[in-house]
Amino acid sequence: MKKLFLVAVSIALLACQEQSNTNLKTLYPLPKKLKEVSGITYFPEANIIYTLEDSGNKNAIYAINSEGKLAKTITISNAENVDWEDITKDKAGNIYIGDFGNNDNERKDLCIYKVAKNQLNKDLAVAEYKISFSYPEQTEFPPKKKELFYDVEGFFEQGGYFYLFTKNRSKGFDGTAFIYKVKNARGTQKAVKIGTFKTCDNYNHCVLTSATISPDEKKVVLLSHDKIVVFKDFKGDLFHKGKQTEVSLNHFTQKEAIVFKDNSTLLIADEKTNKVGGKVYEFRLK
Repeated sequence: MKKLFLVAVSIALLACQEQSNTNLKTLYPLPKKLKEVSGITYFPEANIIYTLEDSGNKNAIYAINSEGKLAKTITISNAENVDWEDITKDKAGNIYIGDFGNNDNERKDLCIYKVAKNQLNKDLAVAEYKISFSYPEQTEFPPKKKELFYDVEGFFEQGGYFYLFTKNRSKGFDGTAFIYKVKNARGTQKAVKIGTFKTCDNYNHCVLTSATISPDEKKVVLLSHDKIVVFKDFKGDLFHKGKQTEVSLNHFTQKEAIVFKDNSTLLIADEKTNKVGGKVYEFRLK
């Protein structure tokens, strides 16, 4: 779980936001009851996003309509919210909840829940199955402070696999991030490390908080507090082997959630910190 920035950083981001000419289009404020949104996924046919909150909040997902109104709350009866950090869906419209927040790199109960599409019309839903997983490279719980690589806040599902992008919490942050692949199948899985890449060496500007893939599967976008990382021109699932670019949003808030609306448009959500944020934005890629 992220929790709030340090007071000094919060003051800085507020000043930054006030002085910026943002490229983001504000769509609507999030419902007031959702204070710690940590992921979003999008259903274009209904123009609805589904979201969730992280550690300390309910084991529920929330449907939000195009006006920012809370359309439905769905409690997942057989899933515990240890630290839900992202939400995604597959091409069939089934939803997946990533319970893999791991701030201290101590957890041995990392998992992903599948919620079938036919459960989304219920107030009390049941997860169809649970995927438990571990990172073979992690042998200490927690590792040394300079090796805290095993927190995740962003993932997506593609072709029967989940792709997880790590949030580096190491002392001496240098922007290193790992990409892990986990099979979408009930039971216990070993995550397979398929790549390593770097962003910048400034934690507040380059730590990764969410991930998404375009509907045509040609672009992967990762979110930080004031920029996005875009991968394109990759082969297969070697996203990090493609062209990597960073795009400034010119807008510093506690951004925690991103999803493609279409192949060139992104939806982004942030938490409300010191009366700043708590909204859903739209951003068009050039």
